[in-house]
Amino acid sequence: MMLASLKPSAALGSTRHVRRPMSMSMAPVAQGASKLRTNRHAFASNTVATRGSAHRLAATARKSQTVTASVAPKKILMLGGTRFIGVYVARMLIEQGHEVTLLTRGKSPVTAQIPDDTDDSYASYASAVKHIACDRKDAEAMKAALSGKGFQVVYDMNGREADEAEIVLEAMPDLEQYIFCSSAGVYMKSDTMPHREEDEVDYASRHKGKLNTEKLLSDRGVTFTSIRPVYIYGPLNYNPVEEMVFHRLKEGRPVMVPGSGMQVTQLGHVKDLAVAFVKCMGNPKAYNQIYNISGERFVTFNGFVKACAEAAGFPVPEIVNYDPKSVDLGKAKAFPFRDQHFFTSIDKAMADLDWNPEFDLVSGLRDSYEKDFGRGNFRKAADFSADEIILASK
Repeated sequence: MMLASLKPSAALGSTRHVRRPMSMSMAPVAQGASKLRTNRHAFASNTVATRGSAHRLAATARKSQTVTASVAPKKILMLGGTRFIGVYVARMLIEQGHEVTLLTRGKSPVTAQIPDDTDDSYASYASAVKHIACDRKDAEAMKAALSGKGFQVVYDMNGREADEAEIVLEAMPDLEQYIFCSSAGVYMKSDTMPHREEDEVDYASRHKGKLNTEKLLSDRGVTFTSIRPVYIYGPLNYNPVEEMVFHRLKEGRPVMVPGSGMQVTQLGHVKDLAVAFVKCMGNPKAYNQIYNISGERFVTFNGFVKACAEAAGFPVPEIVNYDPKSVDLGKAKAFPFRDQHFFTSIDKAMADLDWNPEFDLVSGLRDSYEKDFGRGNFRKAADFSADEIILASK
């Protein structure tokens, strides 16, 4: 094994799999929650598989998954791969025997040992992974760097705009599969939840570049798979999701939560996400498909704070619910999530990819805390300025 811990150990608690309703009508429950709009229009029908009983089977067929090689070794180009999601995906692919080359601008180290590595597994990974230093936005440089290299599969972990993917396609027109990291943030707000892959999308969202990339891949006739994660957490997370709460727990501070705190959301562990990415490659069911990937259970904002405390071994903190419309925080941020209900169905991925999340929320947060924040590692220093503004307004 390249990674010392690809799934939670018994000590971290076993995953509970509970069948949830396939859809539910959610109305805003917090004063600051965004007004949701109803929509169930089809999007990119040629890229979304027909739903039926097959997509429901995964909810009852639960089994521990092992990432084993299911396709012949491939020559893979990964755009990104030096932080968070790509770090885990690259290790899993190399463990399966694939040849992986990371393409980055070369401004940061290509490899670094992570808490999930053993000394031996890291040495094996570092000696196997290859690297190309190039700016993916420079079409001529990309063509020179990639043409004739024989790459069969692309993992695009950091693409933001369609023209970035087009440069890759122009340099390598004969790819077998293009696997793209998109975002569940592309969905139009809706009164009907959870979001499914065929739901209406919002081309005015801040993730419109992801949508344009999906459309490009479809229009160009490329065999592609697009993954739409919801909120991602876990060791090495560069977004202050769990870290924001851990900072407050460590200092014994209250946690500011917008509205009633009963907004419902969804998080997925980075290693579960990485497994899904790997299972897409060479899987005919995943060709020209889009998948939501996250944890199986939903959680309220208040519940997320409590789960962080349980996972890290702290007492449940004081939770201060506030009206976000009544305070001006400027650019300061008090809570990591958008003030709205936001969760998806992952049934399609579980059925097509033979995948199911290994981590429940508490065990996943414990994995994150013990391998990152609990060791004194964090991406951003604590900033309680937003908290002070909210508390002063009370």
